[in-house]
Amino acid sequence: MYVNVDEGSDPVLMIHAAGVSGWMWRPLRELLGPTIKAIVPDLPGFGRSAAQPYLSHEDTVRGLTDVIERHAPQGAHVVGFSMGAQLAILLASELPRLVRGVVVVSAETKPAPFPGPTLALLSLAAPLARHRRFAAAQAHQLGIPNRLVDDYFHDSAATTRETLLSSVSENIRFTLPATWSDYQGAVDVLVGANERKLMHESAELTASALPGSTLRTVQGAAHDIPFSQPGVIASTLHGQIIGFTP
Repeated sequence: MYVNVDEGSDPVLMIHAAGVSGWMWRPLRELLGPTIKAIVPDLPGFGRSAAQPYLSHEDTVRGLTDVIERHAPQGAHVVGFSMGAQLAILLASELPRLVRGVVVVSAETKPAPFPGPTLALLSLAAPLARHRRFAAAQAHQLGIPNRLVDDYFHDSAATTRETLLSSVSENIRFTLPATWSDYQGAVDVLVGANERKLMHESAELTASALPGSTLRTVQGAAHDIPFSQPGVIASTLHGQIIGFTP
């Protein structure tokens, strides 16, 4: 798994969504300042790790565990977006000793209805991701800034059908692990005000399952908070880091 690491004293693992890679955190990283040690992997199947197919959340969590142990052996704060937020939840639930706090951004934790037809349609549409006009339309829907559209197109063209189907299958079937309610670190759950109903239900479920967590609805945002409102994530992370007690 390819990993980019910044210099800094406060380690933050940033886990991207499906269909993109570590470049999506560029707007956030520009706001965080020199004290943050950004640890930014490209997950299997995406970006610079595209040659390694995405197999499962379980397999990916094992890889992310190795990343934290190598670059932040005393633990790191973790921020994840969409599928990456599901992985952040799993890390905190299964390996709390390595996770100082979590920012969960737009995680679907209530399984989507009718996964079979959804995946069948996705399989048929997969070749369209290699066409720039289609990818540009998707980028616009996701709120990706113009300066990052080329990165998105590159990733779309490189993502295999196998990776697309396995990652989306894991995403739409995800449920909260039983041990999520045992996590003791700081947790902030963010959801865009303009996201679909299932995402709001998921955010409420995620927060209510963990006493002491904070749920915030981000005004003016849809499923694009890291691009449209990176400052909200930055301030949330800074608050967690300041309040962290080893």
